[in-house]
Amino acid sequence: MATRVTRKARGAGEAPSVERIGLHNLAPAPGSHRNRKRLGRGPGSGTGKTSGKGHKGIKARSGHHGPGGGKPQFEGGQMPITRRLPKRGFTNIFRVENQVVAFDDLARLPKGSEVTEETLAEAGLIRRGKGPAKLLANGEVAKGITVRGVKMSAGARQKIEAAGGRVEI
Repeated sequence: MATRVTRKARGAGEAPSVERIGLHNLAPAPGSHRNRKRLGRGPGSGTGKTSGKGHKGIKARSGHHGPGGGKPQFEGGQMPITRRLPKRGFTNIFRVENQVVAFDDLARLPKGSEVTEETLAEAGLIRRGKGPAKLLANGEVAKGITVRGVKMSAGARQKIEAAGGRVEI
């Protein structure tokens, strides 16, 4: 951590007091920070009236050229690709994307704990708020596990019950 000696301590003949650098005493280097250019603030500012864009023309218009480029879909007057390509299909706004959890991953849960969405999230197997979890029958299942409130495939349900576990909805 960087430290600095205060002026008061330097002038006196005593030992220098060290002050830690923090957000409360930071300042930019002299000359490194400029004020922004204020456009369109009258003739005395030097950038009044046309705000440094000259007269008319495409570069004087709003939304074109300048910093960051032009309009995102503008192709110089050519028919844009979004209009040239045919449109097919649709996006189902009600689609539910499940977070897949395999039996092999359940080894990361503490021994004897029941499998719920909360325990899966605490173990880092799923992320909260990213859709429901779904158990798949990949790998071997531990003996006698209890699954509560988690979706699963039919094969996963059979394996859990065959190993002496319980499935609660």
